[in-house]
Amino acid sequence: MTAVSIIIPIYNVEKYLRRCLDSVLNQTFSDWEAICVNDGSPDNCMEILKEYCAKDSRFKIVDKKNGGLSDARNAGMKVATGEYVLYLDSDDFIHPQTLEISMFLAKRDASDIVSFTYDRIYRPQLMVRHKLGLSTDDVVPGRINKRYNPAQVKTLVTDNVFEYATESAHNPFNPKRKWLIKHCQVWKNLYKKSLIEDVPFIKGILFEDFPWWSEVMLKNPKITICPLPLYFYIPNFGGIVLSAKQLKILQSLCVGIKNSFLLYKEKANCYQMQQWSEKFKWYFIKWAYRKVKYIDNNEDMEVARQAFRELEKMGALDNPCTKWAKKIRCDIVCFINNK
Repeated sequence: MTAVSIIIPIYNVEKYLRRCLDSVLNQTFSDWEAICVNDGSPDNCMEILKEYCAKDSRFKIVDKKNGGLSDARNAGMKVATGEYVLYLDSDDFIHPQTLEISMFLAKRDASDIVSFTYDRIYRPQLMVRHKLGLSTDDVVPGRINKRYNPAQVKTLVTDNVFEYATESAHNPFNPKRKWLIKHCQVWKNLYKKSLIEDVPFIKGILFEDFPWWSEVMLKNPKITICPLPLYFYIPNFGGIVLSAKQLKILQSLCVGIKNSFLLYKEKANCYQMQQWSEKFKWYFIKWAYRKVKYIDNNEDMEVARQAFRELEKMGALDNPCTKWAKKIRCDIVCFINNK
């Protein structure tokens, strides 16, 4: 059995792929396999993958028709042999010690998840360069060369993921702020495979991380929180705001809210439901509703209304937990009723 399976979904990232794969090759921990899922990429990604497979047998290719990010991750999980799993997006890259540190902590603490973070200096640096019209392709983050002693890394170990995982804004005076697992990007964690192998990503939606992470939290994993910037995330620099795209985001978020709400209604205790609603559900409801302002035709507007009607009917909009959530609920009800 391999120690770590790194699952890398690949689609139209020829420009970034070598940097991503090199960051895997440069790991100080060697017992890994990289499951490279070519999701019907139309560019030269397959040729690059073959090149890396030829020079290192730890790279493995899964070639499939395009099915989207969720489908690619699911395909990678089906063939993964590692005791642990790391998800890596193919336009991003990781610190050379990512596997060394996370595996050391996972074994030391017998944790199901080791949670780290992304470099919060590198991302705004890229955003500023983009605003100035400068190239972002060859920017090397300063922290990529920093070296850590895994035994001296400060961590927090918890059996209560609901106490630390959050999508909410962060109070700078919160004493737990350093240890919060902020947002639900799946690539910020190392997972024990046995924890997640029966939790597939929902195919065909955007922001699939939210319902997936919501389901994983319900398994009450033991987590080691390690706030080191081990992941280097390439931001989406944005572009034209298209009505159809915004509707797709709205629908995807509503599907995630619906699936997770039904799961929590069936399996969560009162504390778990309250924490999930307050720290996740209402933030995604607000995010979904914000997309309405970008919709520019009556047909799409009615589709959006129907998505929120389904949430209201099942009770997902009941019991708003804060003043702003109550206002959002009122606004959505007015929107549903076309007032």
